[in-house]
Amino acid sequence: MCGRYSVVIDEAKLRKQFTKELTTPPGGLPVNYNLAPTQDGLVITDAQPDQLAAFRWGLVPFWAKDLKIGARMINARREGIEDKPSFRKPIRERRCLVIGDSFYEWQRRDGKKTPYRILPADDSLLVMAGIWEKWQGDGAEEPVYTYSVITGEPNREMQSIHDRMPMLLTDAERQSAWLDPSADLKDILELLQTPADGTLRTYPISPAVGNVRNNGPELHKPLE
Repeated sequence: MCGRYSVVIDEAKLRKQFTKELTTPPGGLPVNYNLAPTQDGLVITDAQPDQLAAFRWGLVPFWAKDLKIGARMINARREGIEDKPSFRKPIRERRCLVIGDSFYEWQRRDGKKTPYRILPADDSLLVMAGIWEKWQGDGAEEPVYTYSVITGEPNREMQSIHDRMPMLLTDAERQSAWLDPSADLKDILELLQTPADGTLRTYPISPAVGNVRNNGPELHKPLE
């Protein structure tokens, strides 16, 4: 699974990796070293592929009675995603790129949990496959836009840390195909592949990342 990640994005890198015409949220790019479920993350959706938007992490189906369900749906398993009631409509009609710079995972060994930071080996931005939804409960004045990160089998770098990982879209062609509203479901599911070995690099970090109140550059420092 993916339960925490960081959004520390250099705008020059963003412009280099994506179109220069990509608009960003009002007020500029937010910085979050410890993004947790129900907080806002940055996404690019199939509905607005030229806009970087802030959505709430934890997908809330349009039919849900309240927002609380979103805290339990921060991830969507790749296996059978097309048949699950909460995800079968978004995977067909509402896909997004979830943008960050790294994600965190905890390795369990000998009764201990060690957090790791995981990021692209080539120092590019992290682009995770996601799905999104629009929810507006009874009496709500404004809709809430939410998303989930799709997870699947781990690659070599992740196998010793955790048995799940985000499904990454590592090049512009795959990202464009993911956002194509006319794409066939079979082709969309084919894009959800375990990243090639060597795509990522990992290193252990401070247990302080386990507390969401800790949020600063010290969380990215390797554990001494």
